[in-house]
Amino acid sequence: MFSEARLRFGKQLNVIVGENGTGKSHILKAAYSGIAVSAARLKDGRSETQAKSRFSTAIGEKFEGVFRPDTLGRLVRRGRGRNKCEINYGFDRSALDFGLTISTLSKVTVGDVPSARVGKSPVFLPTRELLTIAPGFVSLYETTHLPFEETWRDTCILLQAPLARGPRESKIKLLLEPLEEAMGGKVDVDKAGRFYLSLDSGSMEIHLVAEGLRKLATVARLIATGSLLDKGYLFWDEPESNLNPRIVKAVASTIMQLAANGIQIFIASHSLFLLRELHILQQQKEYSGFDTRCFGLHLQSNYSVEVSQGKTMDEIGDIAALDEDLEQSDRYIATEMGLITELGEGRN
Repeated sequence: MFSEARLRFGKQLNVIVGENGTGKSHILKAAYSGIAVSAARLKDGRSETQAKSRFSTAIGEKFEGVFRPDTLGRLVRRGRGRNKCEINYGFDRSALDFGLTISTLSKVTVGDVPSARVGKSPVFLPTRELLTIAPGFVSLYETTHLPFEETWRDTCILLQAPLARGPRESKIKLLLEPLEEAMGGKVDVDKAGRFYLSLDSGSMEIHLVAEGLRKLATVARLIATGSLLDKGYLFWDEPESNLNPRIVKAVASTIMQLAANGIQIFIASHSLFLLRELHILQQQKEYSGFDTRCFGLHLQSNYSVEVSQGKTMDEIGDIAALDEDLEQSDRYIATEMGLITELGEGRN
């Protein structure tokens, strides 16, 4: 898919746009997998050879769990003979840097093991909300063979974490207020780990709440536990999926607020409405200085994907999915104008 790509991410907001099948989710998952392993594991005093072996095993297991290929070698772009895929992770802090290679033989090797760890586990939000399945999902996932990506397990663990306490509570409250206003209530959890939306009229089981509100509730819960607070990473695959425009506006506002509070955001989308809403919000004073990067994925005639990148959507080339939305708007306006002209002529 990607013959070669060098992505330089922004410190606040990163937007990946492309047609279906161009690899938007693959980029999110690859970045997430590396950071998740770095956050969980350290060199911990072992010999260099042992450290590399342990880290290589951990990376391989994470990629298998997140991507769920038949074999790791399936992740390598196929061609004649043996091939390999190289992925390098670079951070502002060089002690966190590392690289890995996956071969078509499913062998994973790591170059230099990072000498420091990422301070906070990343968060991955798939297109589906997870609050309804979180109770009991982790234990079921770890004791049976389930055909779900490991990102679901990871996020469910974070959703079941206890609420954050102490000095952070005031910041949490400020972040939760607009979300709770949009949801019309607060997220609660009982002793069995089941989630509810607490309304003025009483509590409602979370699976009875509209999906759009459940997505907001998921973010609210992760903020309340401290998983999305201060520094950290959020990977969100198609935030707009199954949402109406009013909820998409709330999601866009939440994305900007989290970025403003130190979370590095990565989203994959082909929703013109969401992208426009993010652009509108960035014109506001509190967000105008954001370090933002946009990435356009373009499918070539040989089925490879080229990546264009820039600080704005205007710099990443034409995206067919977005062009279709714009073209439909033009056709709709033309149709309405034609109807108005026709009605006007009929009155004469």
